[in-house]
This record gives sequence, structure tokens and C-alpha cells, in this order.
Amino acid sequence: QVQLVESGGGLVQAGGSLRLSCAASGRSLRSTGMGWFRQTPGKEREFVAAINWSGGSASYADSVKGRFTISRDNAKNTVYLQMNNLKPEDTAVYYCAASTTHRVVVLRGGYDYWGHGTQVTVSS
Repeated sequence: QVQLVESGGGLVQAGGSLRLSCAASGRSLRSTGMGWFRQTPGKEREFVAAINWSGGSASYADSVKGRFTISRDNAKNTVYLQMNNLKPEDTAVYYCAASTTHRVVVLRGGYDYWGHGTQVTVSS
């Protein structure tokens, strides 16, 4: 069993930055692809970014490309999401997830484990 705990969310003005962290416990994630998703009330949970087991490959949603960066530190069993130039439309609950494979996974169904989420609010 894997437990994922997100942190780093908060309130920030448009144009600002936040860095989300996802700490895993229960087992090592060094061979597991990881991802970030987000969700707003009344909407489906949407893909934000994903990274493969080594950190050598990543994928981003078009809406965040060039502004967000996903990374990982396997020694710390932690995944990060650096979010720059934040916009009000980035406001959401952000979820970390661990996939069933070592590859980059963009589909929600490819993830086995989910954190409880951290709120990000961007004011205009």
C-alpha cells in the first residue's frame, strides 16, 4: 500500500509561483511513474503533468506547458510540481498520483494510488 501526501498549496496572486510536494510512504516509488492532476467543483479531474520512473521523461497538459515543471527525487521518495506564472484558471485542488507502470502516464485510469489533494488558489 502506498500513501501519498501533498503539500505546498496556498493562496497566491496571479503571476506568482508555488511549489507542490508529494511525499510517498509505504513503499519505494523509484520504479513508478508519477503524476499531478487537478480538479475544480463540478468538473472532471484533469491531467496536469506526469513523469517517468527516472525523471528522464515528462508530459504536460497544454494549459500548463512552459509554466509548470514536474520533477522527482527518488532518494526522498518525493515528487514536485513547480508552478510559475500562475493564473486564476489554475485555481483547483491538486492531486498527486502513483501509476501502475514506470512510464509517463497521462490517463487518470493509469493510476493506482492518490493523495488527498492540496488547494491552490490564484487571485487576480
